[in-house]
Amino acid sequence: MEPTETPGVFRKGRDLYTINAVPGERVYGEELVREGGVEYRRWDPFRSKLSAYLLKGASGPTFEGARSLLYLGGSHGTTVSHLADLLPDAAIFVIEKSPLSFGPLLALAKRRPNLLPILADAQLPERYAADVGVVDWLYQDVSQRSQARIFSENAGACLRRGGRGLLMLKVRSVSQSRSAASILAEARADLARRDLEPGKAVDLVPFSREHLVVPVRS
Repeated sequence: MEPTETPGVFRKGRDLYTINAVPGERVYGEELVREGGVEYRRWDPFRSKLSAYLLKGASGPTFEGARSLLYLGGSHGTTVSHLADLLPDAAIFVIEKSPLSFGPLLALAKRRPNLLPILADAQLPERYAADVGVVDWLYQDVSQRSQARIFSENAGACLRRGGRGLLMLKVRSVSQSRSAASILAEARADLARRDLEPGKAVDLVPFSREHLVVPVRS
């Protein structure tokens, strides 16, 4: 098991792993590997866009020094469980609006106390901004047409100046007919209009089709 450039993330062969914060427990059926008395969880890039992004050679996220992170669209907790592993000392606020998904998130948070789930709509950051406060990182993975606007409004409400973020841009949630290039250009322009600095986008093929990752700095 070899450490990667992202602290807390390890590589074995072509696969990524995080140290299991709850040894013996699987979150989504992932493989567990024990080496040198440490248990690692395989981070499936076909189930987690963040894992796919790291495997595609992201120059971004190290999350180094992150003390707090706001995650929009937690779903059942696949990716946030790995974030909880690699950021054990950070407060990770997880916004999820589906009650069906929120139940598993709550159960996950009982065993990973750095996860702080909030049942809310990511389109309405004013309803949870006071609970979240100012964060170092903003991560968004929501299926909405106005994805860039949602990211920008949450950044304005919660992301510190100089903070960083990742927008998982779901192209077909924006439009079924327009090209990915035009949708990306529109999202980048929207972020820039709101005083955010979008970086070079990364296509997640072959792990995920029609998904682009846009790194952002506030």
